[in-house]
Parts: sequence; C-alpha cells; structure tokens
Amino acid sequence: MNSTSIKYSILDLASVVEGDTYKETFNKSVKSAQFAEDLGYERYWFSEHHNMPSVISASTSLLIGHVAQQTKKIRVGSGGIMLPNHTTLSIAEQFGTLEAMFPGRIDLGLGRAPGTDPLTASVLRRGDQNLNYNFEFHIQELFRYFSFDNENSKVRAFPGEGANVPIYILGSSTDSAFLAAKLGLPYAFAGHFAPGQFQQAFEIYQSRFTPSQYLDKPYSMLCLSVFAAETEDEAVYHSLPQFQAIVNLLTDNRKPLCSPEYTNLENLSPELQAGVHRMTALSMIGNKEILKEKIGRIVTDLNLDEIMVYTNMFDFEAKLNSLKITAEVFQELNSST
Repeated sequence: MNSTSIKYSILDLASVVEGDTYKETFNKSVKSAQFAEDLGYERYWFSEHHNMPSVISASTSLLIGHVAQQTKKIRVGSGGIMLPNHTTLSIAEQFGTLEAMFPGRIDLGLGRAPGTDPLTASVLRRGDQNLNYNFEFHIQELFRYFSFDNENSKVRAFPGEGANVPIYILGSSTDSAFLAAKLGLPYAFAGHFAPGQFQQAFEIYQSRFTPSQYLDKPYSMLCLSVFAAETEDEAVYHSLPQFQAIVNLLTDNRKPLCSPEYTNLENLSPELQAGVHRMTALSMIGNKEILKEKIGRIVTDLNLDEIMVYTNMFDFEAKLNSLKITAEVFQELNSST
C-alpha cells in the first residue's frame, strides 16, 4: 500500500437509465455528487462523449458547473475534455469561468481521443480529421492561456488568465503515459473500459517522470468499474446492466441502461465474449471484504495515489449503497497503512 492515504473519487458519464428523462439523469448526478461529498470522495469528474443516446455528458463544462453549484467542497472536473474537439482558447475560457465561480475546486483532465465515432468527431472539428494532432503542443498552449505570462499576447483568455486549474493527462494506452511523464503532470488511466496496457502505462509514467513546476513526483490515478453490495451475488446482479451496456456498445445498439432482469448476456458469440472480457478485465465486483483485498492489491502493485470509481447501475439506491461501501473500503485501507 502507498504509504500516504489513497484518495478515492468518482467518474460519471451521465448514463441514461431506461425510463428516465435527461433532467432526471442530471438530477441523479447531482445527488450522487452530494452523497459522495459526504462520504469523503475527493473529486467528481464527467467524461465528454458525443452522439451516444445512452450517455449525455456532451456539454461537460456545463455539467461541471451544475454539480459544483450544488456541492460545497468536493472537487469537480473533467475526466476528460477531449482536447482535439475544441480550441484551447475556448477551454481556457470555460474552465477559467468555472474556477472563478468555484475557486480551488475545478480540475481539468484532458484526453486526445474523440469521445465519439469518426463522423461525429469530423463534425465537431469542422471536417478536420486531426490525423497528426499534436497533443503536447496544445496542452502547452492551454498552459500559456492560463498563465500571467500571456498578458502581452494579442489573444488572451478572460476569464482564464491566472486561473488555478490543475491539468491531468488521461490515457487508455501507453502513449499518454510518456507525455504525462515528460510534462510532469498527474496521469489517469482508463481501466474502466480499456485495461489492456494499464501495468505497462504506469511503469512508463513512474519510471520516466520528470519533476515540473506542477508536480515534484508522479501522481498515478486508475479508473475502475466498481460494483459493491452486501453480498457478492448482489454485486454481480447489479453489475449486469453495465455488461449489457458494453455488449450494446460493441454491437452499436446504444440503448439506455436496462434493468438487470432484462439483460441478455447468454449465448454471446466468441468475438463478443472476447470484446466484453477485454473491456471489463479490471471490473471490481463484490462485497466489502472482496473489494478491500482486490483494490488493496492493485493499489500496492501499481503504487497508485488515487482510484477513480465508475459505478454504472440501473438501481439508483443500489448505486448509492455501492458508493457507500466503496468509501468504507478506502477508509479501512487507509486506516491500515
């Protein structure tokens, strides 16, 4: 176990549950964040997605502001903003605005993936396919807009200039691990849907890390799908809709999250089974003791500083209960260090 306390946070995609309106979906995000705040969660992040009827976190900065307005101390941010979809000036202005409204509580996690299909990405980017997108250059450009050093530039971010908005690099492969290490920035890996290279990515990040003005040592974060309940059987039951959602994603049938009773996970083709397994290999499902053992081991093995928890459940009360049990897992792990 890391000698310091492991922080625990939440990733939210604003997933639509069958029968819910968009407003009800957003209301559940607010309630989850308020509940998480009381349980000691460090931050509550939204991830940018587009053209997905079952995931409505497209206007990420608006959701961040909506949740920050109705919470008091939990950090709120992006996990992440898909930078190629935006100009760096617009992101500096949006997050400068959020930081001005909610000082000391806003995070900016950045990814280079589209967060959508190629056609939608092309529309977002006005036809620019960004095949040679220079992620590092645009991150540096964003830092410049946030810096007082930009005050003599012809183009400035208001609000944004001088804003204290920590930047995190997100990744689902080893590429961003190299970049986060080079720039001396915190690194978050998307183990909740692309766990294939997680060990290699953290090894690269931690071994190659260069101290910077932002960070003097590596800060490693891993996002995991976590389904907790009083019993393992109950946790498995509540995880079924998320497994169905992955099948739906792989078959391009992106319906709202269904009830566990209406999942159809039998008789999947070998290809689908392999795809589901590939995307869910790091899912943590169980009661408190099972999760304590599994999460404790992965934190120690990877020398992690923080776990981001993604809990996509149909039953909202069961989801809140899962977040409560998960918080207890981290509190007990921290008390044993």
